[in-house]
Amino acid sequence: MRLYSLSVLYKGDPKVHLLKAAYDVSTFNFFQRSSVQEFMTFTSQLIAERSALGSRASVKEQEYLCHVYVRNDGLAGVVIADNEYPQRVCFTLLDKVLDEFSRQVSKMDWPSGSPATISYSALDGYLSKYQVQTPGS
Repeated sequence: MRLYSLSVLYKGDPKVHLLKAAYDVSTFNFFQRSSVQEFMTFTSQLIAERSALGSRASVKEQEYLCHVYVRNDGLAGVVIADNEYPQRVCFTLLDKVLDEFSRQVSKMDWPSGSPATISYSALDGYLSKYQVQTPGS
């Protein structure tokens, strides 16, 4: 069971843009890592774009399961995991991250923010903390 990516995005007009993301591509071949990371960024944006405000969904993309939660205020979170990772845990993680993010980052920064301008450093910690989840723990 693995988590590969955890992203926070903003679903504004006209499109979705990435605010902050964390990746774990350590299980991939060194030469594949940047293209895998690009694929995950692109897929996260695409899934958030196609999801309605206030919705949750799990979408299978190749050998990954992408879990998306788009809040009514346009803040969205996407977790990309393998097929064995429990869906419930992914949505719990997304709830926690989006709540914390919205408390720490001003809503005024969301429409124009980017990974370089948003200061929110908890994603890497969450990605590694949730990496070792086992069922029932």
